Amino acid sequence: MEVINALGRRKSAVARVYVAAGKGTITINGRDIEEYFTLDSLKFIVRQPLEATGTLASFDININLVGGGIKGQAEAVRLGISRALCEIDREAYRSTLKSAGFLTRDSRVVERKKPGQPGARRRFQFSKR
Repeated sequence: MEVINALGRRKSAVARVYVAAGKGTITINGRDIEEYFTLDSLKFIVRQPLEATGTLASFDININLVGGGIKGQAEAVRLGISRALCEIDREAYRSTLKSAGFLTRDSRVVERKKPGQPGARRRFQFSKR
């Protein structure tokens, strides 16, 4: 099997995911997943598509992550892994991943700051006199 690549995005985080046949190692920016994501909840998010499809020990995954915070990065990786698994075997994995909601891009991003006010929606304090 050749290397399959996919892209995952969430907020301002971008994950380029490369999946190849292997023993189940996950490497993020040259570091092991245990070293990169210290929180168990984030490691769980990253492994969700692999556990849903039962392929946790079947593929070696190499990930390049840029931008965003750690939660957004973990969710970008989840989307990238899900898309790569769909590319590998659409019939076997797509329905499982789709029903779990792992193939949907969460498009919510931070609203931009508007001119003449301190934030996106916050206004300066009104003074009548």
